[in-house]
Amino acid sequence: MKKLVLCGVAALALAACGQSAPSGKSGANGNAVVLIDGSSTVYPISEALGEEFQKASGTRVTVGLSGTGGGFKKLCRGETDISGASRPIKAEEIELCKQNGVEYIELPVALDALAVVVNPENTFVDCLTPAELKTIWAPEAQGKIVTWNQVRASFPAEPIKLFGAGTDSGTFDYFTTAINGKEGASRGDYTATEDDNVTVTGVGGDKGSLGFLGLAYLTENVGKVRAVPIRQPGGSCVGPAVATARDASYQPLSRPLFYYVNKKYADERAHVRAFILFAFSPAESEKLVTEVGYVPLPTKAYSLAIGKFEARKTGSYFGGGSKIGVTMEELLSDAAE
Repeated sequence: MKKLVLCGVAALALAACGQSAPSGKSGANGNAVVLIDGSSTVYPISEALGEEFQKASGTRVTVGLSGTGGGFKKLCRGETDISGASRPIKAEEIELCKQNGVEYIELPVALDALAVVVNPENTFVDCLTPAELKTIWAPEAQGKIVTWNQVRASFPAEPIKLFGAGTDSGTFDYFTTAINGKEGASRGDYTATEDDNVTVTGVGGDKGSLGFLGLAYLTENVGKVRAVPIRQPGGSCVGPAVATARDASYQPLSRPLFYYVNKKYADERAHVRAFILFAFSPAESEKLVTEVGYVPLPTKAYSLAIGKFEARKTGSYFGGGSKIGVTMEELLSDAAE
């Protein structure tokens, strides 16, 4: 498992954390550690926040890469302080947390757009409809939709090679819900991975390939893959970008990203609270989230999220279900209650 370990010192967390944390998780050197795991999509955000937090705190931060589902398992077993998630917590994960007595605080941390990508040498795919994506990715397409001309008659009769998120990924859950109409409904004959860099490498190495991944990985790999615009109900073709995710004009593949914070550890571990206050500081978060290719929350959202965290409001706005097209206003109203 890929892991980032960060160390550092300063005002915000020295007051909150000190040099040791007898009531919290500790590293080998006795210093407090903030333990984060979960989504590969949220990973770059946690990595960036962790690097800056080290400069402002004396606290180590570890960021794991277990996927959204794997991260929830660890959170619900009490193994981590924070879980990054690219989809809301599911009903069975809620039940696992209940069984283990783990309460969590659900906080939207950024916005994202899932990018559909092809090889840069692919010159014929200029725009795809959600229906065409379903033709490619639906369960019944397995072993049957194998060439591009089966998707659209004007496309060449070239093989399609598919890459995308693994089944333990929140990206997989969101994509299948948005495109196929049912969470987890997908053909299985594609290269599945929890690491979006594998999709970049695969699509970048095969002219007839297609894949899907988070916006940040598209931004980081300009020239290696090419994003395909999605045709909207009004007829326009809109590509994934910070601006189109913020104004919700890129549908149905725009989505919120989340932090789930273990309430008990937020109460007991001052360094966890310090990290959350840092992560939801607009001065820090807006800059860092943008730098790693994602869309920051509206400025007012940060104070509302901190208010929800400080009130220790637990549970999920989604109730264990899955919703496409949820607005930030709806999530923020939950934060403000």
